[in-house]
Formats: sequence, structure tokens, C-alpha cells
Amino acid sequence: MAEEVREKLSLERIMFIPSCIPPLKTKDVIDAEHRLNMVRLAVSDNEYFLVSDVECRRSGISYTVDTLKILINVEQIHNPLFILGMDSFLELPLWHRPEEIIELADFVIVTRAHHDLHEAMNSPYVKKNTSPSEDTDTLMLELTTGKKALILRCTNLDISASSIRESIRNGRSVRYLLPDNVISYIKENNLYRG
Repeated sequence: MAEEVREKLSLERIMFIPSCIPPLKTKDVIDAEHRLNMVRLAVSDNEYFLVSDVECRRSGISYTVDTLKILINVEQIHNPLFILGMDSFLELPLWHRPEEIIELADFVIVTRAHHDLHEAMNSPYVKKNTSPSEDTDTLMLELTTGKKALILRCTNLDISASSIRESIRNGRSVRYLLPDNVISYIKENNLYRG
């Protein structure tokens, strides 16, 4: 998905930021160092991808609003695009200080299986008087803060992290679902075995 977004938008780079302690996830969460290492391995062969440990360097729960402020004010990343799936965007009201998040970045929202481009209109953060300009694969919306949300239809692969973890736990193959170097790391560190 990230590569498809990068190509469609001609982005210089995409930064992956594993969370240290994810606030909304409590099941199947392994140590942040392992997750950081696996992301590094997974993207190591793509020159346009980089991994930041900004959340892992902080203690405590990883809140997106704090990370965005660090990226903008400390790392000097101006006008960041926050890439996330439609399911995550629709859950934004549950996040920590969501009103601040939508002030800090423009969004790229990727449709996933079972989501339509127009579902984003249900968000309380999308201006309701927005007339969506659209084609078959994109939809541009304005957020209540004046920031933009570009909805992209990308190739949907019906693969979920939870089903991959379950397969590993049950001893089933995850070949072709993860890069080989990540599969080796999981085996070497005996991860997700319960």
C-alpha cells in the first residue's frame, strides 16, 4: 500500500513510525524494539522508505498528536502527510486529542476492503458542505480545520496483521504474506507463539 501511495503521489519518501505503546491496542502487542526491528527489515530494500524510532525513544503511551508535533517542531518536517487506512480514519474520534491531529497534517486516507471512498464523509472532521471532487480512484475532501484529506483507492489485499499473527501462533505458513527476512526474525526471536 505504501509503495502504491508513494507512486501515485510522487512522494520523495515515506516514513514508518512504529508506536512504542499503542494506546488503542492491548492484544498481541510485542515489545516495541521487536516491532521496530521488523519494520526496518521489511522496508530495508526500498530506497524511498525510512523508519523513525521517534515514538520508541519516548517513554509512555505513543500518541499521534505528540509525534506529529515532534516531527514538525523538532525534526523540521514541514507539511507532513499522514497516511492511514479508512478504518483508522473513521476511528479518529477515539484517538487522543483528535482535533489537534487534524490541525497538524493533511491526510492521505487509503481505502481498504469493505470501505467506499465516500465513507470518509461520515467523519465529524470532514466539512459537511464539501462537494467532493472525485474520479474513480481519488476523492479530495476538506477537513474542519482547513486541512485536506485525499482519499485514495489502492489495490486491496485481504491480508490482516491479526490473521498473520494467528497463523504464526497456529504454526501455519505466512510465506508471501511477510518478507522472508521478517519471517526469519520472528522465528529467531520466537515471536507471536503465545
